[in-house]
Amino acid sequence: MQRLLYPLIASALITIVPFLITFEKGQDIIHGLFGYEYFALLLLITLVREKLSRSLSKAEASTTLRRLLQNPIQSLYALIFVLLCILLYSIAWIDLQNLLAIKMQITGWYGILPFATCGLAIAMVWKIKPFKFNTICFILFISLILHLAALNYYAAQPLAQFPTIDYLERTAPKPVQRTEIADNFKKNYIVTDSVTITRNYIDTTRDNVIILVESWGVPLDINRFENQLEIFDEVKTTAGIHNRMYSRTRTAEREDLIQTITRDSTGRRDTTFLPKTFATNGYNTTFFLGTDSLEHRRFEYIRNIGFTEALYNNGLDDAVMISKIDTILADTTQKHFITWTTRDTKFPMQEFSNIYNSKADAIDSAYTKRLAHTLSSIANLARKYPSTKFIVQGDHNPILSPIKFQERFYKRWVPFVILN
Repeated sequence: MQRLLYPLIASALITIVPFLITFEKGQDIIHGLFGYEYFALLLLITLVREKLSRSLSKAEASTTLRRLLQNPIQSLYALIFVLLCILLYSIAWIDLQNLLAIKMQITGWYGILPFATCGLAIAMVWKIKPFKFNTICFILFISLILHLAALNYYAAQPLAQFPTIDYLERTAPKPVQRTEIADNFKKNYIVTDSVTITRNYIDTTRDNVIILVESWGVPLDINRFENQLEIFDEVKTTAGIHNRMYSRTRTAEREDLIQTITRDSTGRRDTTFLPKTFATNGYNTTFFLGTDSLEHRRFEYIRNIGFTEALYNNGLDDAVMISKIDTILADTTQKHFITWTTRDTKFPMQEFSNIYNSKADAIDSAYTKRLAHTLSSIANLARKYPSTKFIVQGDHNPILSPIKFQERFYKRWVPFVILN
């Protein structure tokens, strides 16, 4: 037990002393009780120290230094021992810098702490009988499992501290904040986490066209968003943004058309979709898609949703699909419920062979032109049929594209526009 307890206490010494000395009343810093990396290094130091000691004990004391320089095994053990000690101090220094960075303080006299704590820690384990290397690996594995298990129960006080990981996290480039919507959006538009946009705005007394715009996400730049909405001037009645749980077109197609979800006495879920309800009420319900029905196995779930007909045209752009919808809406002898998923802004784009390493500006330019063309076509159709309700939404933010381009949009937030 002593063989394990002393390295553990020594690693806790290196970890806790700088934390306590820099402690300030009211601070809210989560810090582990012992340093996992210190614990591992101290166990290895005892192992290497034992091997080096045994090797040197075979030589005369007067010839120890000369034999050390001549014997490659002894030289290797000595080098490893020195490197482990340097690594122990370096991690202790990093841990100290992490604490001071949080408090925005300079190193100053705190710089002596890594020397003092590491020296005491090595002295504490100096005479400890070491474990075998395989046993050390097993001990470290069990320690990590215990830390992770305890973290699930009480995250406010972790068992282990990982200074190197904290340092990498602290110094790594910070990604753009893309999850929380800025106040200027909330001030000017409806912002909701609801996915019931379609059923909230559907009109059961007239024709309805539900359009899911491929990869139409909410840009971080509100001016860019407003420029997109200007396309719908004269026909726009409501505009806002809402959150998607998943960045998948298939999921968006289904959740946008849900009317009700019920469960029976056994807990089995039954979903009623809007197309089926409208078909029951005498509407002609049609699903449009400019790609193949095999994609995402739409030939199965689109039929199950309740459409009376589904028109797939592989490779047809949005302008052609708009003309087909125009033809159907021109038939005033019956009411129509139409759903269409666009394709022009679908990623990856054909002209950019490398999905993630293409130039973000080039992709942005192509995407912006295609999106504007699709939105303009939708706006023109809405102006042509002012008695038809149009509900236009994005399916997800642009994905399968360079990170630099993705970072120009909020994650899982999409626009919605209600026309007429």
